Amino acid sequence: MNFGLSDEQEMIVSTVRAFVENEIYPHENEVERAGTVPEAVARNIKQKTIDLGFYACNFPESVGGAGLSHLDFALVERELGRGSMALTHFFGRPQNILMACRGNQIDRYLHPAVRGEKMDALAMTEPDAGSDIRGMKCSAVRDGADWVLNGTKHFISGAEHADFVIAFAATGEDQTDKGPKKRITAFLVDRSTPGFSIRDGYQSVSHRGYLNMILDFDNCRLPAEQVLGEVDGGFAVMNEWLYATRLTVAAMAVGRARRAFALALNYAAERRQFGQPIGRFQGVAFPLADMITEIDAADWLTLSAAWRLDQGLPANREIASAKVFATEMLARVTDAAIQTFGGMGLMSDLPLERFWRDARVERIWDGTSEIQRHIIGRDLLRPLGA
Repeated sequence: MNFGLSDEQEMIVSTVRAFVENEIYPHENEVERAGTVPEAVARNIKQKTIDLGFYACNFPESVGGAGLSHLDFALVERELGRGSMALTHFFGRPQNILMACRGNQIDRYLHPAVRGEKMDALAMTEPDAGSDIRGMKCSAVRDGADWVLNGTKHFISGAEHADFVIAFAATGEDQTDKGPKKRITAFLVDRSTPGFSIRDGYQSVSHRGYLNMILDFDNCRLPAEQVLGEVDGGFAVMNEWLYATRLTVAAMAVGRARRAFALALNYAAERRQFGQPIGRFQGVAFPLADMITEIDAADWLTLSAAWRLDQGLPANREIASAKVFATEMLARVTDAAIQTFGGMGLMSDLPLERFWRDARVERIWDGTSEIQRHIIGRDLLRPLGA
């Protein structure tokens, strides 16, 4: 791995960072107060991203995307991590799982999503099935040439803006030595489909304005052509296109940590107590040293995992390591940054208390820290027959 960035990658970093600072930062306080993103602001961010040529930059050029590598895209997500997630949502990174579209799905869903004409949302989590995907109760049964969906999804990010959702449902069950094992299928569901409704979710302390929604399927009838991938092939689609989303969370955690660290570092250099900058006291300087060491370590773990993907090398364990370390690092860094500021760090005049709240969910979604450690342990032990 080359530890230096190319000129093109440096341009990606500087371009996205400038975008976040100029187009995202100015609206963060408003979103924090209102708990939602004004429609005009959302449209403006989306259009400027399209004009910049970065919309759907995670998709290959063959379908109209920017064709960024995994490493390039990790750099994009790292810079977007500096800003409010509610606002950077409109920077536009459709779900890569749409690459599984076939036939008329390509013109109906894939291309419009890449062009920014339609927005999608991923519907997987259920009230009784979070990390246990095969425990989902949302089901789809055949009825003639159609499928009929019933069940509920929750914690669905971006659904309030979505023109369609990618919903996973149980479509059968196999008996195995370890008990029943559900077969899962992915479906493309248009917002206007009868029997499908979207309602407000829960009030979260993390990422205000980035709402979670509840989806209800009540005898929602879908033609067979709405199946994404193969029938009973939902896990295959997930494994091919979704597992690298954990890398996105890691990259964004690094970006957010760097913003928090910069605030703490500058304050330590400017704030004076006992006749000198507080950064000269070991009680302040040593935590700063720990913060930047952990941030750099998380950064390189993340970029290394992205590089492995680009080389076609196995990266499941490396991605899990990056996700668990970067998200837990973010919690420690935001806490230490607040400590540097003292009581002022908890005031809403500064963004640190928001970063602190926002950091908590990163260890939960896209696979909890416990799930990541399970993945790492399994990867280590399997070659030894354990």
